[in-house]
Amino acid sequence: MTTVLIAADKFKGTLTAAEVAAAVAAGLRRVSDPEIQVVPVADGGDGTVAAAIEAGFSAVPVTASGPTGQPVTTTWARRGETAVIEMADVTGLVRLPGGRLDPLHATSRGLGEVIAAAIDGGCHDIVVGIGGSASTDGGAGMVQALGARLTDDTGLELGGGGVGLSALAAVDLSGLRRRIEGVRFTFACDVDTPLTGPRGAAAVYGPQKGASPTDVAVLDAALERWADVVAAATGRDERAAAGAGAAGGVGYAALALLGATLRPGIDLVLELVGFSEALEALGPGDLVVTGEGSLDEQTLHGKAPAGVAAAARARGVPVVAVCGRATLSSERLERAGISAAYALVDVEPDITRCMTQPAPILEELGALIAREHLTLRSSVQ
Repeated sequence: MTTVLIAADKFKGTLTAAEVAAAVAAGLRRVSDPEIQVVPVADGGDGTVAAAIEAGFSAVPVTASGPTGQPVTTTWARRGETAVIEMADVTGLVRLPGGRLDPLHATSRGLGEVIAAAIDGGCHDIVVGIGGSASTDGGAGMVQALGARLTDDTGLELGGGGVGLSALAAVDLSGLRRRIEGVRFTFACDVDTPLTGPRGAAAVYGPQKGASPTDVAVLDAALERWADVVAAATGRDERAAAGAGAAGGVGYAALALLGATLRPGIDLVLELVGFSEALEALGPGDLVVTGEGSLDEQTLHGKAPAGVAAAARARGVPVVAVCGRATLSSERLERAGISAAYALVDVEPDITRCMTQPAPILEELGALIAREHLTLRSSVQ
């Protein structure tokens, strides 16, 4: 019997990874009778915790500070002593009250609170996806929540947000070091941005978070101050490290103060969800279906379908993709290891319906994949 391994990411804003897989599977079964395995995936940003839960991790709800300090309810995932945490769902742009951007004062404190909850729960292996952040505070709020004290020249603790770092005079890391002793941190990071400068966190990502040119200059200077004080306290200067500017500088705090390892998000997620083990069980004539909302240039740079396709190609397993739309040529897809792409807009020209009712259209694509791949394979075998 042919096996189809569905390892798709979410269609952002419309379907979760699990819902994508369910719709494709329903379409496959309309035409053929394959054995279907589902391994929802993500690229280390939003959807990472959901993928971990689908892979067997337990969901752990927790209340923490959102990017402006207002409490939000989020979820992290746990298996044994491993915790998977998603920054986007606690201090991300999606958590800004009313969607109002706050580039100067948004904080990563809530991320640190969730990490603290996982450590207090007995987890010693912390995996953090840091895409979609609302803050540019260099991870200062995160480490404050974990026990670091950041004070001005009067000895007062700094408030939240990147702008406050301009008043930073000293850091006391003793509480942080006690809290994280014996804990291993791995952060999903797909950018090589440094903390400061023209390619830094404020300059590159600040405008996306609402920062004006003046705000960018203020934030960059504040991050320089943050790096100066941390370097003086630790003897390590990580501001120029690749990935230090990720998530508004959370990558910097992860490297300089948590001793974290930064890894490509898709590689980390595929490992967490057991994709390699599922792939190894496939044989001749089997198929992998991956996908995401848009197959475009970004797909080729660390997104889930590219990671799935690369791993499958290394084992000689063919891959097709489903998506809302595809802007990559067939040649570029082929070079990425994707032999064919099936887009919602290929069978439904009404864009509104593709956005509001994607599941039945995706089911049609699943049936089309079965006709063009599974039935043909069966006849050859």
